Amino acid sequence: MNLAEHVLACLHPWRDAPGWVVALSGGLDSTVLLHALATLSREHALPPIRAIHVHHGLQAVAQGWPAHCARLCETLGIPFQTLAVQVAPDASLEQAARQARYAALGAALGEREVLLTGQHQDDQAETLLLRLLRGAGVRGAAAMPSHRLLGRGTLYRPLLDVSRTVLEGYAKGQGLSWIDDPSNKDHRHQRNYLRHDVIPRLTSCWPAASQNLARSAGHFAQALDLLEAVALDDLAPACDTPPFPWLPLPSLALAPLRALSEARQRNALQTWLAPLTRLPDTAHWAGWSAVRDAGGDAQPLWALADGTLCRAGDRVWWLAGAWQHVPAAPPAWVDTAAPLALPGNGSLFWDGPALSGDLQVRYRQGGERLALAHRRRDLKRLLNEARVPGFVRGRLPLLFAGGHLVAVANLPALSSVPGQLRWQPPTVDRVFEMKGAFR
Repeated sequence: MNLAEHVLACLHPWRDAPGWVVALSGGLDSTVLLHALATLSREHALPPIRAIHVHHGLQAVAQGWPAHCARLCETLGIPFQTLAVQVAPDASLEQAARQARYAALGAALGEREVLLTGQHQDDQAETLLLRLLRGAGVRGAAAMPSHRLLGRGTLYRPLLDVSRTVLEGYAKGQGLSWIDDPSNKDHRHQRNYLRHDVIPRLTSCWPAASQNLARSAGHFAQALDLLEAVALDDLAPACDTPPFPWLPLPSLALAPLRALSEARQRNALQTWLAPLTRLPDTAHWAGWSAVRDAGGDAQPLWALADGTLCRAGDRVWWLAGAWQHVPAAPPAWVDTAAPLALPGNGSLFWDGPALSGDLQVRYRQGGERLALAHRRRDLKRLLNEARVPGFVRGRLPLLFAGGHLVAVANLPALSSVPGQLRWQPPTVDRVFEMKGAFR
């Protein structure tokens, strides 16, 4: 089977996708992939193909790369666009550029479109070695998955079992030209050091080293699938219906997790957290024990790379995005018939007879009292009785009329006027999917 036929066979599960999008860097692998797809499209009924080049602007020489990619696409008759991104300063420039690139590509994908990237067998071998040298577990050693969710579509890597040698042979046979990124020759970068100094030495003794390393990554990926299946079974009873359906945050009940062994707890938490945040290293997992074992009245936090795991009673909640910041004071609510946008805190609605007079929306400061059943009761006690999580209380909207508290959002029993104060809280930054972690 030649390279083009191999690519076509790999892409069979996605033949009904509304579009295939090639991430075109202009390098060898993406150039070969695009050329093979363009050739196949003249012989087979394929989804529409287009190409996207992400321009980081990190090197002066890179200024000419978009034009090179545009010429290639024009020659092949493939629609083309360039996306410019800003790379945030980071300890790892390579990682920051990768995150910016995938964020841009994911945002550009349409519903159910498939993004095709050119990572190959040698890249997979390098990724496995890098992660093992950093002390990776099974999840890290699985290296790059063949496919995962991205934006509204799917990322797929059809060349992971194809060597660079095969790609070079195809490119030379088709008379293709490609970009050689000069940064790939900088041995100060760990991946480049492995590529140019370590793997050639391994290959001199074990000619199939890259192939075998990539195959090992596949074995780790199969083991990861089994671990995730176990995790999903273990998580099922913990993913019960939370006590507050209006609170749009991922959460878990603690009791089912405590019944598991330490190893299965960590496996379950890794699977649950993977779509939400970069996972902690081994030493940082002590934070989970602190959250799990705290007293019932405690509210411990476990700060992770992209958010915080917060304990509230017998549950743990994932807080990210707006939930990690104190919201600004609510604006005036002139017309309760219209929703009120709360800066950094979602939206507020009034369901009931029109209200008039001196209305104010505030957040809890302490000492508030609410008139219920002909007597005034302390709000703090009322919230305790309703078991409202502590991290919610400081941003729970309160409606005052004439200086008196008359309604608490989303708690209909805590209202002294006809109607309901309905709060739509902010969501977390990332959509929660049990499967689909970034690897």
